[in-house]
Amino acid sequence: MFVDECIVEVEAGRGGDGCISFRREKFVPRGGPDGGDGGDGGSVHLVVDPHRRTLGHLRHVPRFRAGAGKPGQGKEKTGARGEDLHVGVPPGTLVVDAGTGELLADAVDRGQRLVLARGGRGGRGNAHFKRATRRAPRIAEPGGAGEARRLRLTLKLLADVGLVGLPNAGKSTLLSRLSNARPRIADYPFTTLAPVLGIVPVDRERWLVMADLPGLISGAHAGRGLGQRFLRHIERTRVLLILIDVLDPDPLGSLETLLRELSRWSGALGRRERIVCYSKADLLTEEARDALPRLTAEPPLLISAQSGEGLGALLRRLSEKVLASEQRVGDPHVGSAPGNASGRPTAPDRTPAPGAAGRRPWPHRWVIPRRAGARIPEGGQSEEQSGGRADG
Repeated sequence: MFVDECIVEVEAGRGGDGCISFRREKFVPRGGPDGGDGGDGGSVHLVVDPHRRTLGHLRHVPRFRAGAGKPGQGKEKTGARGEDLHVGVPPGTLVVDAGTGELLADAVDRGQRLVLARGGRGGRGNAHFKRATRRAPRIAEPGGAGEARRLRLTLKLLADVGLVGLPNAGKSTLLSRLSNARPRIADYPFTTLAPVLGIVPVDRERWLVMADLPGLISGAHAGRGLGQRFLRHIERTRVLLILIDVLDPDPLGSLETLLRELSRWSGALGRRERIVCYSKADLLTEEARDALPRLTAEPPLLISAQSGEGLGALLRRLSEKVLASEQRVGDPHVGSAPGNASGRPTAPDRTPAPGAAGRRPWPHRWVIPRRAGARIPEGGQSEEQSGGRADG
């Protein structure tokens, strides 16, 4: 089950109490205080795990609690520190305080760490309180309480290309043809009920992450259909691939509907780089091809996931636009900065460093299993050649 939103409670460990102790040793009269400090409580950390794709593993866990610190001991021994707790989340997770609505973090980078709740401080033992006028203090501090928070985690998928179209426009079929992903495909609307990611090879060294999203209908920005729930996943894509069915009786009207819904959800999304093309070209005759209206200023691009027509040219154009987006200075990649006009928090700028063009933000070397339907580029590494397990 695809879970992209959940509420979790995190509680850091309490600090250990300080110790009240006195040195008791033969031939050492008036040994004095030697109580040690309590150990600090453990903290709760959020860690970005690129191997996770949803928040499903957090859905049924009511509370995440780190270990408490141990109390201090005599001979000025400090108590053991509480064990930290690490919570793994997929890239693209927004962390919001459920009580105040404050955006705490936008976890997008592999291995990124964030302290969700800091552990309590260990109390001081009586050795800290000895004075010239107080040589036998019977005072020690209790350990401090750890932080506790109620958080809302929201996932926005990270992808290079987002597939956008009306229901039954051929989005899932295209993704299954270009990648090893196996989305559900059927001849009725809203077959896709949750986003599906696929790794699409362009050449031997370059790959695109493509996201298949549920179909949009008029009014999706206001909650009709499945749009409002999954429109946020399109916000993080670099390029939009809009598919129009060649059998659509009003292709220009359908394109206008899609662009209107995108703009009403987010102004930045309406201005995102996009490619518009006709799908299911194998269903057209030559005469019908010439009669297709232009969707943009350029000649219409026709593709067919069934026959493979136009897929090579489409991948080249997508790769060029994604690469240009990665190299563009100040490219927002996923939208505006937090606190934009739409009020929806988005990820910060993730423009690659100089010389890093073409690198993936998470693992970019994939082994393609050799099975029916898999598209292996020339010179690509197959499962048999690598001798390893397929990661894609």
